Amino acid sequence: MPKSLLFSLFFLLSIFGFSQQTIETDTLTRTATINYNTQGNSVEFKPETPELIQIAGAPKAFYTYHWEFGDGKYSKEKEPKHIYKDKGEYEVKLWATNNYDNGKPPTTRPKKIAVTNVPEDYQDVASMDEDFTLKRNREPVPDQEMVTIVSYKNTKEYITNGKLYLFYNELKYKNDNFELIETRTHHNEKDISDTGFAYTHNIDDDRTYLASLNNDIIESSITLQDSTEKMNLPLSIQESQSIYKNWSLLEFDNMQPNEERNIFFSLKTTPEMVKDTSAIISVRGIYVPDSNYDNHNVKDMEMEIVTSHDPNKMSSNGTFMNYRFVRFKTLKYKIKFQNNGEGPARTIRLETDIPEMLDKSTLEVTDMYPKCDICPKREVLYSCLDTTFTEKQAIFTFKNIYLPGSEQKNVKEYDSTKGFVKYKIKFAKDFHKKKTKSRTAIIFDKNEPIITNYSTTRFLPGISIGVKTGYNSFSDLNNSDSYFIGATVSPYKSYRWYWQVELMNNFHSYDSDINVLEEIIDDAQGFRFRQLTTTSSSYENIDWDIPILLKYNVNNFVGLGVGLQNTISISEKRENAVLIEQFEGVFPDAPVINTISDNTSESNSFTNLRTGLLFEATAGFSRIGPSLGARYILNFEDNFNYWQFFAIWKF
Repeated sequence: MPKSLLFSLFFLLSIFGFSQQTIETDTLTRTATINYNTQGNSVEFKPETPELIQIAGAPKAFYTYHWEFGDGKYSKEKEPKHIYKDKGEYEVKLWATNNYDNGKPPTTRPKKIAVTNVPEDYQDVASMDEDFTLKRNREPVPDQEMVTIVSYKNTKEYITNGKLYLFYNELKYKNDNFELIETRTHHNEKDISDTGFAYTHNIDDDRTYLASLNNDIIESSITLQDSTEKMNLPLSIQESQSIYKNWSLLEFDNMQPNEERNIFFSLKTTPEMVKDTSAIISVRGIYVPDSNYDNHNVKDMEMEIVTSHDPNKMSSNGTFMNYRFVRFKTLKYKIKFQNNGEGPARTIRLETDIPEMLDKSTLEVTDMYPKCDICPKREVLYSCLDTTFTEKQAIFTFKNIYLPGSEQKNVKEYDSTKGFVKYKIKFAKDFHKKKTKSRTAIIFDKNEPIITNYSTTRFLPGISIGVKTGYNSFSDLNNSDSYFIGATVSPYKSYRWYWQVELMNNFHSYDSDINVLEEIIDDAQGFRFRQLTTTSSSYENIDWDIPILLKYNVNNFVGLGVGLQNTISISEKRENAVLIEQFEGVFPDAPVINTISDNTSESNSFTNLRTGLLFEATAGFSRIGPSLGARYILNFEDNFNYWQFFAIWKF
């Protein structure tokens, strides 16, 4: 066999083998295993996780954990120790999240454990500081499962029956962000989502009404029971339904004073969820602690969409904005960070880009962690957050704080190593409709900065309707008279380049050239005479002009455009005139001896399709409002090149 053929076969086999190996590696599913050790009703858990695939240039990869112990309790520790209250068999679940890792989170099979021995004097220890909280095990990543933990507590001095709502999938996004795949309850909570309403049985003169999904009118009183809670439950539900597409409604019974409970919602993030990884989405919970009253608590949980689990991130609620109403909008930003060091951070500096379209003087910090005061102008020794500005940045500096590191000894709760700054900012007085990008450099003490993702703001195209009228000047046509009126459609107040489509109703009258034919005629008697035949036509047309333009705003007052235009005569009336003059003899000054005239007319519809190039310039308010313009249309047919002078007002 020739050497060249052997080499070719070897090369093909190598490629085939490499391809097979690559496919096999890519399709491997990573799994985590639950290991445990039982001593009476105390169980120690330990995860066995696959090796992390480090993202190049990122901080050291690590896992975070969410354990569910099967009795309604949970933990975020790596190796938690859980004490069960009752005997029985419990199904333990684990979600391990891979931070700064290139792979998907590992899957874990639930594990059943048996508890056979529980001391009679065992008592639960209260752990909730609030009566209602929403938490999650990870940030939402497209096509991954996320667990939302709804925790509630009975702060009343009596046994209560109440309701819990979870609202998700915001209406402002076309596609659903979540699919509710499982609700795990442990205290006989009942799903009554199909009823679609909540109301009290109080009889009071101050009533509101709430319509159910079955179009029944339900009476609901607004009883003032606790001034620290919201009282108008129908209003809160109506407002939530105007924001979210979907909701889950659960009823609970016989909740003892100071009792704490947890409900776990598994939400599968859809592949079609918002593509912008700097977008902020939310879910909302409503807690009605006592069904006899409308008192309730409302909690919103904001989340940042991510493509990988990175604790250092910048996000904004300005993902897609309506430019027509943005003047009344305040942008909200959130910068998240995590100390991945082996020791605590004392100073954290966040150097954040501020787009030029925003007014730095309106920036206001709304929340932060670690919680501290805003720094005064003088130097202080206590913990505080200082905000300073450069030409293009805002610099947030946590001073004299203690943020433990994720690799620090005796740090079991990874959430304690995380922090954030939330701030809001308004638009400047004069800004344009263009995309912005911001990111933050995060500096822990004197370490190298960690650079976040870009947080982007975008504007929806919007629609601007314009009214246009003007006059057409055909220099190559006789007695031409042409005027038009029509409408334009374009994106609202575009910054530079944009498209525009128009429909013009054009009324046009003109005369054709006069043709004169001179002949010498010999009649039957042998006499010769001169004959002149004069023909002419006049037109009255109603045309539709359909221009499609690419336009460019030089500034707020001058615009340029180029495009194509199609014109069709939807109605054409043509008057034809023929005049025949016969002269005595053949001499030029011979008298007329006979005239014959013939006038005819004809009508046609949808004829004379013409196409041409157009070039235009406008002056006035180029983005919105009135302006004047001139356009030259270069038709691909003779005699139909013309100038168009117009006025336009875009709304």
